[in-house]
Amino acid sequence: MSDSDPKPDIAAVRAFNRFYTRRLGVLDQQLLEGPFSLSEARVLYELAHRENLSAKEIGAELGLDAGYLSRIVQGFDEAGFISREPLPTDRRQYRLALTAKGRQAFAKLDRSTNDHIAAMLEGLPPGGKARLIDSMADIRRLLDGGAVARTAVLREPRPGDMGWVVQSHGALYAREYGFDSSFEGLVAEITAKFLASFDASRERCWIAEIDGTQVGSIFLVRHSDDVAKLRLLLIDPAGRGQRLGHRLVGECIAFARACGYRKITLWTQSILLAARSIYQKAGFRQVATEPHRSFGQDLIGETWELEL
Repeated sequence: MSDSDPKPDIAAVRAFNRFYTRRLGVLDQQLLEGPFSLSEARVLYELAHRENLSAKEIGAELGLDAGYLSRIVQGFDEAGFISREPLPTDRRQYRLALTAKGRQAFAKLDRSTNDHIAAMLEGLPPGGKARLIDSMADIRRLLDGGAVARTAVLREPRPGDMGWVVQSHGALYAREYGFDSSFEGLVAEITAKFLASFDASRERCWIAEIDGTQVGSIFLVRHSDDVAKLRLLLIDPAGRGQRLGHRLVGECIAFARACGYRKITLWTQSILLAARSIYQKAGFRQVATEPHRSFGQDLIGETWELEL
């Protein structure tokens, strides 16, 4: 190795950077063979997702040279993508905003980017998508000194997950609602039936995990030819605070529609306020209630439905 050759670890990082840049189609600063350079696309993204930005703020956020950013802003202005309004506090600075034409340009770019990434992910082997997302999160956390928020990954169940679903439901509901062991028995029956008669064309289970640790679950199972049933929504305290329940329910709804179901039904309890709020916001409506004695508690069972 010559003095000019990088060390193996440095060479590995540079090789990965070249590979990843090429893989995402941004060589020669062209994003997805579109009309925008990578820097221009990043400026568009900031303007589409934040309000009342000045060019100075964008430059600081993206680490762009002031002269280079000025040329980008001028080009966007000439193309009719942005409007510029002097800041009351400094007439030399302008508040930038996307025009209708600019938002159309960003929407097209955004769709193209999403399609490109979706195609890349679809080509991965089973389980590869979750591993890739986990690895990306690890890279971000390491390079940012652990500052990146831990984001849950949704994946298909693996051996051992059903045991976790049963144990977690039993422990959490006993701790937070005083349910006895009969509830854990019910969850065991549901998961056993799912494993024994699983129909991959019309049923799904999603496990949510953070850093390889399970923090949530949900099941969508066949109730009849036209009706699916949502079951066993659980969010561990370690996974709360990032709208994970909404994500899991959303996955069920999207899958049910794709399968051709006309309705989703579910059974819950009136005391499960967080879950009821998730269902309501997703469009479910309560259609029946029934007092009952179960799991060592006096409860009010509720049936909710969503027309698809």
